[in-house]
Amino acid sequence: MSTETEETPPKLYAAREPVFPKRVKGKFRQLKWWLMAFTLGIYYITPWIRWDRGPHMPDQAVLIDMASRRFYFFWIEIWPYEFYFVAGLLIMAGLGLFLFTSALGRVWCGYACPQTVWTDLYILVERWVEGDRNARIRLQRQKWNMHKARLRFTKWIIWLLIAVATGGAWVFYFADAPTLLKELVTFKAPLVAYGFIAGLTATTFVFGGFMREQICTYMCPWPRIQAAMMDEDTMTVVYREWRGEPRGARRKGGEDANLGDCIDCKACVAVCPVGIDIRDGQQLECITCALCIDACDEMMVKVGKPTGLIAYITANDEPLERAGKPPRNMWKHLLRPRTIMYFMLWGAVGLGLLVALFVRSDVQLNITPVRNPVYVTLSDGTIRNTYDIRILNKFQREETFHIGAKSLDDDSEFDLELQGIDGHMIVVPADTTYSQRVYLNVAPDQPAATRTRTSVRIWIEAQTNGERASVDTVFNGDEP
Repeated sequence: MSTETEETPPKLYAAREPVFPKRVKGKFRQLKWWLMAFTLGIYYITPWIRWDRGPHMPDQAVLIDMASRRFYFFWIEIWPYEFYFVAGLLIMAGLGLFLFTSALGRVWCGYACPQTVWTDLYILVERWVEGDRNARIRLQRQKWNMHKARLRFTKWIIWLLIAVATGGAWVFYFADAPTLLKELVTFKAPLVAYGFIAGLTATTFVFGGFMREQICTYMCPWPRIQAAMMDEDTMTVVYREWRGEPRGARRKGGEDANLGDCIDCKACVAVCPVGIDIRDGQQLECITCALCIDACDEMMVKVGKPTGLIAYITANDEPLERAGKPPRNMWKHLLRPRTIMYFMLWGAVGLGLLVALFVRSDVQLNITPVRNPVYVTLSDGTIRNTYDIRILNKFQREETFHIGAKSLDDDSEFDLELQGIDGHMIVVPADTTYSQRVYLNVAPDQPAATRTRTSVRIWIEAQTNGERASVDTVFNGDEP
């Protein structure tokens, strides 16, 4: 009689093993501290910067005003039809990411990505509450008791406060920060504000506190895209295995000629925020934060070996160094066709945005002909066309505009009338779009009255500074 045994199918996903990075000192760790303080400072402080734009205008320097459909950035005001400025900035951000990745690998991921910045901050809190790496590992393995519960809940409460501040800072970009803060505290703020804060609080708390490197490895698409941006001249963090191998511990008071410079102390592994061993070669999980460089350099100094066993180098430098030759100059790696092309594209988009920003007018005119009916013949034979115009006054003051019209095809004279207004002057409030119906009349003895179509230009002129705007349209006549 045969018996069948059922084999347990292999698991597709391994359980996460917590990573407890060790504290390290060095130039790259110092750079990360400075960048963390700088980026977090920008994020949390920017909504509170004031900027005087005059009466009846928001005094917040950076504001996404959804109600007025406006984006304010210090002295710059972006209207809905100028969304190409936002699109241009996003294109510049993408090209900048391509440029830095092509030159220095995943430098964005290692230093400035929000996931990295907030994870660094959370690890700092964790180290402050629970101790350095060994203490945190012991606490992780320890059974739950009052001591462990007190440390864990203290850490989680601080994490939660940081997460709430993160979500709160985000909504301040969409409303006047002092006013919204008062409404939030008194529970008078819109429900959508509480919803956004709750959502961002939850994601910050979970992503920065518990998922950490899993976000970079499994959820972020950039590690898989970056390969297209990199080549043999891209500088990235590399272990010089031709110098370090074979690795092994040194005997006390002696040297082993058969060993390389790596003493197998695993300091590079202990400080890695994603828990990999850089000595295994290039890996998807590596965010090139360079903390392993600091840790390795520190150990090399202690054992009297040259630093740089782990360093920023390129694939093209490897055969040179293996042959005992010096690597190429760093600038030859950075200034190459790929990076120059990215920089030129980035600069061209930026220059285009600057030109568009400084040449744009503070006055804009839009005209929509009313074609039902196409024209009207008055009792005296006068031909009338009707137009709806919209005047955009970007000035931070009320402005009076003179409106007029002239023929572009002949010497026809038009009589312009404004519905509900005597004369040819229109007063438009500050920072407002104003709509007005306009009638163009032509006497029956004028050429435009007997022509099917006559090109006409309708124009406005600001009375304060003489700035003009015009639109060419068509006047429809009664052809005999």
